[in-house]
Amino acid sequence: MSWLILFLAGLLEVVWAVGLKATEGFRKPQASALVVAAIVASLFLLAQAVRTIPIGTAYAIWSGIGAAGAMVFGIIVYGESASLPRLGFLGLLLVSIVGLKLTAR
Repeated sequence: MSWLILFLAGLLEVVWAVGLKATEGFRKPQASALVVAAIVASLFLLAQAVRTIPIGTAYAIWSGIGAAGAMVFGIIVYGESASLPRLGFLGLLLVSIVGLKLTAR
C-alpha cells in the first residue's frame, strides 16, 4: 500500500509542478490555491509512504515521478523539445525509478 501512496504523491507532485506555470507567479488566486492544495496533499502522502519505505528511496522516486511527469506534460501540452537526448535522459530517469523500487527493502 505504501508504494501506491508514494505513486499518488508523485502524481500530485506533477500536478503542482505543472500548475506553477498556471499561477503566473502566484498572481492567479484559483490556480495558486490548487497548487498549494496539491503541494500539501503530495507532501502528506509522501510522509505516509516514508513510514515504511526508506526515505532516500521514497524521496528519489517521488521527485523522479514529478520530474518525469512534468517533462512529459511540457512536451505534450507546451510543445517543449522532445529531442532524442532529452528523451534518452528521461528514459534513464525512468529506469532509475524502477531500479530504486526493485532494490528497496
